[in-house]
Amino acid sequence: MTAEATSTGERRTITYVFPIYNEAGNIDLLHKTVSAVVEPLSDRYHVNFIYVDDGSKDDSLTRLRALADVDDRVTVVELARNFGHQMAVTAGLDLADADAVVIMDSDLQDPPRVSLELVAKWEQGYEVVYAQRRSRQDTAFKKFTASAFYWLLRKVASIDIPRNTGDFRLIDRKVVDELRKFRERDRFLRGLVSYIGFRQTGVLFDRDERHSGVTGYPLSKMVRFAADGILGFSVAPLRLISRMGYFISFLSFLGILYVAGVKLFAPETAVPGWAFITIGMFFLGGIQITMLGVLGSYIGRTYAQVQGRPLYSVASVWTAAKPPAPAVSAESLVP
Repeated sequence: MTAEATSTGERRTITYVFPIYNEAGNIDLLHKTVSAVVEPLSDRYHVNFIYVDDGSKDDSLTRLRALADVDDRVTVVELARNFGHQMAVTAGLDLADADAVVIMDSDLQDPPRVSLELVAKWEQGYEVVYAQRRSRQDTAFKKFTASAFYWLLRKVASIDIPRNTGDFRLIDRKVVDELRKFRERDRFLRGLVSYIGFRQTGVLFDRDERHSGVTGYPLSKMVRFAADGILGFSVAPLRLISRMGYFISFLSFLGILYVAGVKLFAPETAVPGWAFITIGMFFLGGIQITMLGVLGSYIGRTYAQVQGRPLYSVASVWTAAKPPAPAVSAESLVP
């Protein structure tokens, strides 16, 4: 991957993909910063940008279209509604026609300058270069929950997903082509990239504070996203059901021995009443409902997947060279 041109003599292409959701306060500075950062690459590569508006409720789309009107490197994909961060990134990957794709968040917490280090590693021959957080400017709660999630994921996942990584990474064209084959609905892209394989390495960086706006991942979405990662790459929750059943059966067996022992050797100490039975019933009932919920999570994901619906719908694709294209489905963007 050290060659700077293809066999035809043409410069290779690097595409930056940015998911956008209510980021009006960040867009102008983001594009200005990234444009300045990639300037050293312009003598070796064609660099372009895909901004995917994920149903923003502010004027993000207006600002993105203004960028496309003045910068012919910009393509704006407007999704028909809010499909979520992972779907927005997927839409960008489906449209990207490049030798390498850099995925970045749009809140400037992922420093654009780090992308040059990702490109440098790619030039050394790596097909996946992920940015790994050395430090992060987040609340103590966010740091704790993130650390707990990655610890749990590392324990239960069937593949090795690097700790303290997000979607900020560079992936080679070969990896993008493989990733396009995975059309599952409950997407955990960093897990899928790890599952695909190829030569992967990391680049340490210090994550910045959000420049403007509020996070698109409140606690409820964080929990749902964590579930996507765990349920999508581990059957440990299903195994837990059996283990919990064995444990409760063992406790029941001990209870039987205790009751028999009291009746045989110390009947005068037996306390009449239904308190123990009632507590036991509620305990077992709670365990059963919880385990049914775990089963329901897997069944629900299977049901959603077999429906075969498109992952997202595109309202328009906007570039400076042509007017907005009509709405298309997810599959029509996949080469």
